[in-house]
Amino acid sequence: MITKIFPFLGWFKDYSGSKFQIDLMAGITVAMVLIPQSMAYAQLAGLPAYYGLYAAFLPPMVAALFGSSRQLATGPVAVVSLMSAASLEPLATAGGPEFIAYSIVLAVTVGVFQFSLGVLRLGMVVNFLSHPVINGFTNAAAIIIASSQFSKFFGVYVDKAPHHYETMMRVAQAALDYTHVPTLLYGVGAVVIMVTLKKVNPRIPNVLVAVAVTTVISLLTGFNNDAHVDISKVQLEGFNHKVEEFNHVVAEIETIGAERAALGVKVDEQKKLETAGHGMSIEMIQLEAEVAMLTSKINEAKHHAHLIREELRDMKFEAVKTGEGDAAQFAFYPKEAIPAGIETDGGTWRLKVKNSPLDTTNLTIMGGGAIVGKIPTGLSFALPGTVKDPATGEKIGESILNMKTFMKLLPTAIIISLLGFMEAIAIAKAMAAQTGQKLDANQELIGQGLGNIVGSFGGSYAVSGSFSRSAVNLQAGAVSGVSSVVTSLVVVLTLYFFTPLLYHLPQATLAAVIMMAVIGLINTKGFSHAWKAQWYDGAISILSFAVTLYFAPHLDKGIMVGVALSMAVFLYKSMRPVVASLSMNEENVLKSAEHYRLKGCRHISVVRFDGALFFANASYLDEQVAKFRTEQPDLRYILLDAKGINDMDASGEEALALLVDRVRSAKLGFAMCGIKGQVVAVMDRTGLTNKIGKEHIYAGTEEAVRSITDEIHHASDLPPEGCKNCPLLKHIPA
Repeated sequence: MITKIFPFLGWFKDYSGSKFQIDLMAGITVAMVLIPQSMAYAQLAGLPAYYGLYAAFLPPMVAALFGSSRQLATGPVAVVSLMSAASLEPLATAGGPEFIAYSIVLAVTVGVFQFSLGVLRLGMVVNFLSHPVINGFTNAAAIIIASSQFSKFFGVYVDKAPHHYETMMRVAQAALDYTHVPTLLYGVGAVVIMVTLKKVNPRIPNVLVAVAVTTVISLLTGFNNDAHVDISKVQLEGFNHKVEEFNHVVAEIETIGAERAALGVKVDEQKKLETAGHGMSIEMIQLEAEVAMLTSKINEAKHHAHLIREELRDMKFEAVKTGEGDAAQFAFYPKEAIPAGIETDGGTWRLKVKNSPLDTTNLTIMGGGAIVGKIPTGLSFALPGTVKDPATGEKIGESILNMKTFMKLLPTAIIISLLGFMEAIAIAKAMAAQTGQKLDANQELIGQGLGNIVGSFGGSYAVSGSFSRSAVNLQAGAVSGVSSVVTSLVVVLTLYFFTPLLYHLPQATLAAVIMMAVIGLINTKGFSHAWKAQWYDGAISILSFAVTLYFAPHLDKGIMVGVALSMAVFLYKSMRPVVASLSMNEENVLKSAEHYRLKGCRHISVVRFDGALFFANASYLDEQVAKFRTEQPDLRYILLDAKGINDMDASGEEALALLVDRVRSAKLGFAMCGIKGQVVAVMDRTGLTNKIGKEHIYAGTEEAVRSITDEIHHASDLPPEGCKNCPLLKHIPA
């Protein structure tokens, strides 16, 4: 019982110093991959890069302590990060304080759901996500994740569109207008380093080397070159007015948003009154109409802000610099209209515009590439849902951790939970097959759930098991979960002592890390494999892929369509199970006459029903038997082979009883064979056994066939020569 509650106690059975040394090196090796990957995935989740380090601290350790796999490496992963960002973008602005708070609460929600499934021993629910659905979704997600990094790769900035493909069109247009070549070189260079080192020696931490090399070069070459100036330094007619217009629209969006939030509270209060039995009121209708009007105004203002932001980002300047160091002064002129006699630096500078108002006394104008920048030192502990300023860490609002937020995030959390766990358990099973370790899916759910719950108190967003880092852990020879504990401690040391080293890390390098990580998720062979198994599985996989791509960033649509199609196929097959007429093949085994093209007996029909006999398919058995009777006018006896009937409900029992009545009223014989215990119990309780007659119920098919053929073929009205070579007793080619 103790080891069930604390499974990590089992690690130390026969543990030794030599095993600890192996775990120590494995943990350090995984940390070298985890640290840069976690920062990249955090940005994929719409969070500041350092939140990836928070997600790499507690979750790996807690998930290892309470999970069942000793080599599974938990932490930020690509698909879960993308799902987290996609689900929260409608609720808050990516990277903002509310968005960060929602991300952490989502981790709690995911953790609670996973933990509940594990405690209740309901790990089998992941079976609702079939392999074809997962294959289609994963391939689409890999493409979406990789393409989402193109803007960082080319050094361009665009607003996200309602659909991912529209965003990619904006990125393409921006890249054609202007690509920051140094940024592109850093991204391509990082990819080359990782690919080359992986081919030379897979044990080399290629991600860490790429990060280290590009960071050093970025520092030495001054890759990041931002100027902070007053608006008066920008020598462009109408620029001041455009910035003022942008700030006015952004302020308008915030004002209307606050009004809508206040109305939302009133709507909730009114709904409580209606739930109490007051019914729909005129006030409620008015409130909903006002909310709809404000939403329309916000959307209109957001579109206006997008057009201005796009116009400001498209502006290109050249700089005139006077002085050096801190005393340097800048003046910026439009690139296409530089006054005669003025000598500029010849470079290209662009205005940095986000969703927040621009500070006219301190505009940021970029002359270089984007870097990670300052990372707060140390750990961050707080109650999940606490809204804090990302820059200062100070609390700036009320906690959003409440039942309303929990229920709002639950649908998304369920999908993320199942997807994340399926990825984790698949990796764990693959490793267990190599190590011979016993795996408990429900215990793994508990470990993953606790990892997300406890991690949220340290600022972690939703995490899962990582395929790439688990493979590194296994290759490094990890013996137990001690390696994951070591990994977490290395992340802590990094947060306290080494974050300044990451200041000059190019964003293009992080984009390259993500793109290289998700390449392994693309599996085109999965489509053809599913199609070969069953054409409808292949179709479901392709449709899941297409729907996920089309509706991105709303990735849940692909999963929901895939699950709905899988369930529809399952129900259809359950409603129309295989009902086969049997005959003898060349190996003297009774097989499906239609499938194997066997000649059947004119007088006896052996019918096999494959599937549970229940309300959804009860009438189908009667339909198929009626078809056999029509096709065989000389039919005298029907034998129902029940070996394939695993269960029978009341509807199935009633349908079977009616079938017996109809067959016997038509002066035909009826018998059953191979009935399973659970079906016999139903028949005994309802009296169906006595109705059929125990003398007409046989233990095996061969025994039943011999008895019935003797009875029918020796009937006085049948010619002897027509019964000597019965297809049920001897193979006769069709």
